[in-house]
Amino acid sequence: MKFASFNVNSIRARLPIVVNWIQKESPDVLCLQETKVIDTEFPKKAFEDLKYDVVFCGEKSYNGVAILSKIPLKNVYVGFDECKSEGTRLIAATVHQISFVNTYVPQGVHPLLKQFQYKLNWFRRLYEHFDKNYRSDQALLWLGDFNVAPEPRDVYDPNHLFGGIGYHPDEHTAIQKFKEWGFVDVFRRHQQDPEQYTFWDYRIKDAIARKRGWRIDHIWATRSLADKSTNAWIDIAPRLLKKPSDHTLIVAEFDI
Repeated sequence: MKFASFNVNSIRARLPIVVNWIQKESPDVLCLQETKVIDTEFPKKAFEDLKYDVVFCGEKSYNGVAILSKIPLKNVYVGFDECKSEGTRLIAATVHQISFVNTYVPQGVHPLLKQFQYKLNWFRRLYEHFDKNYRSDQALLWLGDFNVAPEPRDVYDPNHLFGGIGYHPDEHTAIQKFKEWGFVDVFRRHQQDPEQYTFWDYRIKDAIARKRGWRIDHIWATRSLADKSTNAWIDIAPRLLKKPSDHTLIVAEFDI
């Protein structure tokens, strides 16, 4: 099975890119973040025409998550709790006994602002959510835009960027807890080279050519599922197209 994740930075703006990528790569499951559209305006038919089951939860201009699947989705829910809080940042489902949680983690803005504490609290709530609702020995994926680069090789200038948003020790402490719980970074199971990024800031001139990027989009799996992974990679091609997202796709394949 092929799972992929893509922060589209507006599904309506990026619809041709997403459709073309699906037609080319034929993922079994594609998780989207930052769809930035209310549910009544989500382009559901475009994906149903490609024979995908589609679920989503969005809002105008901000956030928004979606799942596209060749296989009928089961046990779909949004948000952390019965109140569906953070529903436009978390959507989950199950296919073929594989549970997966698609998240768009808050960006955090700046370490000195309240939004950063909100981000850290969001990670805490997510950890509690996993610990309450899942087991580390089951087939489970966590994927999406984590808004954290875990290691020095995941950012273009670790010395300069250390302590800033996306590469802060408090963020590293937060995501390390998920690894201790039982998650494995599937991409790093298969790819060890530095300078493999999923995000390049629009504001940085020639960011891709100058290799000024971040690996902040991820596919993590519990160990039993990670052991069944056969490959993982980043597809930079969509980021090189006209009117791209500032992110690109990360993909993982499993022998299931």
